[in-house]
Amino acid sequence: MLELAIILPTLNERGNLASLVERIEGALGPMLGDGGWEVLIVDDDSRDGTADEARALALTDRRVRVIQRIGRRGLASAAMEGFCATAAPFAAVMDADHQHDPALLPKMLAALKAGEAEVCVASRFAEGASTANWADPEREKLSGLANRVARALMGVDLTDPMSGYFMLPTATARAMVPRLSGIGFKILLDLLATSDRPLRVKEFPLDFAARREGTSKLDRAILFDFLAGLYDRTMGRLIPTRFALFGTVGALGVIVHFAVLSALIFVFEEGFTLAQAVAVLVAMSFNFWLNNYLTYRDQRLKGWGAVLRGWLGFCGTCAIGGFANVAVATLLESQGLFWALAALAGILVGSVWNYALSSRFVWGRF
Repeated sequence: MLELAIILPTLNERGNLASLVERIEGALGPMLGDGGWEVLIVDDDSRDGTADEARALALTDRRVRVIQRIGRRGLASAAMEGFCATAAPFAAVMDADHQHDPALLPKMLAALKAGEAEVCVASRFAEGASTANWADPEREKLSGLANRVARALMGVDLTDPMSGYFMLPTATARAMVPRLSGIGFKILLDLLATSDRPLRVKEFPLDFAARREGTSKLDRAILFDFLAGLYDRTMGRLIPTRFALFGTVGALGVIVHFAVLSALIFVFEEGFTLAQAVAVLVAMSFNFWLNNYLTYRDQRLKGWGAVLRGWLGFCGTCAIGGFANVAVATLLESQGLFWALAALAGILVGSVWNYALSSRFVWGRF
């Protein structure tokens, strides 16, 4: 009888799948038998053919299933789809790059079935754990910082609330799925913060290994991604998270605009018209780069062709938004509204317009 689903969110992990399934079989085969577990590979339409490799494995092993997602990306949302796609009473989420040791799976499952915990977490920082083989000091520092922030802001009493390797009853996860943000890549923190009551958690020390094949998809923007998830948990119901990020980037763009404008006028003694035109172009380029790197990180444009087309599209949508900004502000000011309030209303309309158009036509999503 099916007891456990191992959910593997993947992006360009073709070379790691077969050997990982073998390791999982070695850890669970004697304990659960032939049909007691399944591997559910949730792939974000990888360019390296990860989904095809998963289907090839499934042809010879009925315990392997695959969900190939088109137009949807992100580890958190992949885990959510995995929870909803399995009938197994217990589900584990782990990376497909061999950094998470499958040998912990039987111990975690046994603890859940014995009622020792409601969530089992493989911790990189618990007593007895090791990160000696991680070989990525920068990411280790970022993870440590994110863990400290999570414990301080979310009140989570764990050594590793940012762990990507955990197990819980599938029904518990499915009950929370409609309220999860699905933003970012740290689904465990989202689950713990969403629960109506504190969940009993047991940590297992993890020997965090080095990636076997390929390169990590996480970069320095992971901390920003984490903060976006925290924002969504606290204020996301008031202002949509992605729009808040877009507006924050826009505010930084205003600073860049005035810095360039002032430098051209007062340092290089250029005329206002030329200085304004250059400042607008620089600010739009800055906004496009930062939005592509952070706000739309899960849909980031890559390659010179895609980036150039995206930049031109962004400038075009911002031009339309700028026209709407001026038109609304001028109309309100002519009706007697205080000029500062009229300008603010114009900025708000222009921002919403730019957000809607660029989300749809530059990054291909709302």
